[in-house]
Amino acid sequence: MKTLYVIALILFPSLLSAQLWDSYVISVKGDTINCVDKKKMKQGRWVVHVDPLRGEPGYEEEGEFVDDKKEGPWRRYNLTGDILAIENYRWGFRDGKQIYFTAMGDMLREEGWKAVNPLDPYDTIEVPDLNNPMVMTSKVIKHEASELKHGTWKFYDPATGMIKKQENYTYGQRLDGLGRPITETASTGTTKPLGTDDKSKKKPPTVEEWEKKNAGKKKVVVRDGRTGG
Repeated sequence: MKTLYVIALILFPSLLSAQLWDSYVISVKGDTINCVDKKKMKQGRWVVHVDPLRGEPGYEEEGEFVDDKKEGPWRRYNLTGDILAIENYRWGFRDGKQIYFTAMGDMLREEGWKAVNPLDPYDTIEVPDLNNPMVMTSKVIKHEASELKHGTWKFYDPATGMIKKQENYTYGQRLDGLGRPITETASTGTTKPLGTDDKSKKKPPTVEEWEKKNAGKKKVVVRDGRTGG
């Protein structure tokens, strides 16, 4: 009787999981992981193993899925168990601080991201008033991307641990050292100010007509009424 009771205790969790999940895995610790529900969506804690392929190193990552989307903190390791990344997700997209390491465990970079709710891509942000840059005003915007660079990005020298470069972003827009948006970088490497374009100003019709009539002629001297040499 005691033996049957023990067997029942062992089988009951498996029978219950079979009713809840379409598929699952029992870890070495006896936990139920890598669950796929009846709607074929990943749920709960997962451990994902990726083998090396075409010269790319393999890795393992662990975290939680909610309705087939990554949610909360995820950790990535190389196949020898060294930490490679600590990432954070919301709605399946990167959100908040992300930290990346070298294979030796040295800090490589920090990234800041903002996830966008796919069901509500609108957001209210504070921007400077066009008439008075010292005054902030609210503006409703629609995000075109599912995740946006947002916050401070830091790039480290792994040998010294010192920050070698830093960038700042707000809602996908890179900022300069004074917190002003950098709108576009031209091929020359110069920053293009807001509101400018590459089109040349169109000449007035009278000027175009004059140039057309005098094309190919010798230089025309225009008298302006002044006297003297």
